[in-house]
Amino acid sequence: MGIVQIVAVIIILLLLVKPLGTYLYNVFSNEPNRTDRIFGGIERGIYKLGGLKKREGMSWKRYAISFLSTNVVLVAFGYLILRLQGGLPLNPNGIGEMEQTLTFNTVISFMTNTNLQHYSGETGLSYFSQMAVITMMMFTSAASGFSVAVAFVRGITGRKTLGNFFEDFVKAHTRVFIPLALLVTLLLVAQQVPQTLKPTLEVATLEGQTQQIAIGPVASLESIKHLGTNGGGFFGANSAHPFENPSPLTNVIEILSMWMIPAALPYMYGLFAKNKRQGWGIFTAMMVLFLLLLSLNFYAESKGNPAINAMGIDAAQGSMEGKEVRFGIPQSSLFTTVTTAATTGSVNNMHDTQTPLGGITPLALMMLNNVFGGKGVGLINMLMYAILAVFLCGLMVGRTPEFLGRKIEAREMKLIAIAILIHPLIILAPTAASFLTDLGQGAISNPGYHGLTQVLYEYASAAANNGSGFEGLADNSTFWNMMTGLVMLLGRYVSIIAMLAVAGSLLRKQPVPETIGTFRTDNGLFTGILIGTVLIIGALTFLPVIVLGPIAEHLTLR
Repeated sequence: MGIVQIVAVIIILLLLVKPLGTYLYNVFSNEPNRTDRIFGGIERGIYKLGGLKKREGMSWKRYAISFLSTNVVLVAFGYLILRLQGGLPLNPNGIGEMEQTLTFNTVISFMTNTNLQHYSGETGLSYFSQMAVITMMMFTSAASGFSVAVAFVRGITGRKTLGNFFEDFVKAHTRVFIPLALLVTLLLVAQQVPQTLKPTLEVATLEGQTQQIAIGPVASLESIKHLGTNGGGFFGANSAHPFENPSPLTNVIEILSMWMIPAALPYMYGLFAKNKRQGWGIFTAMMVLFLLLLSLNFYAESKGNPAINAMGIDAAQGSMEGKEVRFGIPQSSLFTTVTTAATTGSVNNMHDTQTPLGGITPLALMMLNNVFGGKGVGLINMLMYAILAVFLCGLMVGRTPEFLGRKIEAREMKLIAIAILIHPLIILAPTAASFLTDLGQGAISNPGYHGLTQVLYEYASAAANNGSGFEGLADNSTFWNMMTGLVMLLGRYVSIIAMLAVAGSLLRKQPVPETIGTFRTDNGLFTGILIGTVLIIGALTFLPVIVLGPIAEHLTLR
């Protein structure tokens, strides 16, 4: 029955890919379409207000500067609000200002679409901060990443220009995230997810004691939290909390919300490339990797903890430690895999309590960072590996590699090398540094292999802009706030800028005609080569530390 639940959700996703991908193409192709009638008037008003009368195309440098400057302004705004929230309105519970390094970590986290939380939402933020900073950044960070992905696709598919960042940014809000967020919010409210500005409830328990129950504008945050692949929870327990995710139905709604747009982007890319098979090839590579890692997690969690099984305790329900009974193993495993594949960071179970082999799945997905991925970033990273695969194949046959009719040369490969190498560097180097300092070691609550996995997970989550936590780590300190903050900045912006430069470089090149010797990138052979390239590079980079952490821990339990 558990497998049937998983298959049903995957089938629903597959049915959504084509219509949603077509809609996204219509929105961002900048060609007249029916959506202009609905949203055009609103957007023209926004453009007029922002002084965007002429929305000409941008070079990759100008696009990158516009993207960065917008993010800087929003970070400054968010920092001020969190530092001053104690004296601002909509604070019925009297929550004071946030500490400086925690504020730095929080605004960087939400602006980079990471949503790593070193605080508990219900006690650390006022309602105003939850809406004006957290929810606002969930929209803007998702729209920023989405805009960059569209620009990158335009560049490599030979469009005349990368587009205009501010036009893409506005359209991402008006035509994608706000309408979908409104719909999902209403669905969640219908399923009893709170949406209110009332203060914390004080109720009498059956024992005659008093209990404080936190509420607030939860549903609106939950909707964009998943649609924007953000992940920051209104409550500290995130989507394991019954007010954020009360039932199996809301669990499926949240899974599809964070999965459907990343899954539709490859199809959108195929339409831009005027070759749908290109898009389905990228989608297939992502889905094969996803199913392999989902199978590992589901198998490991279903078999239970080897140490507990050895004691003769019935393991028929699997390893239920840290999981909600209302979801069970199937929906917990699927949620875990989707949230780390889509770099959302929302959790409906505690990843720290998963079996060592089950914990490899979320780690591996964040380390690869290209299996569907966050808003646009996963597609960019997978296309980066596609270009790399073409380059490697070209080297093997002694032919100048081409991708979508443009030659791949030294400049593109240097930029791709930077994007590929920065990711393991900002995971492995800080992990090692944290074990070499007293400040880093003081936060580690578990000795041995599990402690290594905790630290590794924290930096993998920050670098992949995922935001989920392995927990068990006392990470709200100056050391961890600053270290993860810097990792989030590098993980977000270095690769994005490098890949925009690749798109700009390819856009300037003249297309070369396809010949009998051209290596096709729209068939099953290339999809297999792409999967192999991702696995080989991922294994060479991260397998040693995976062996030292979860695999070594698994062997000690047997």
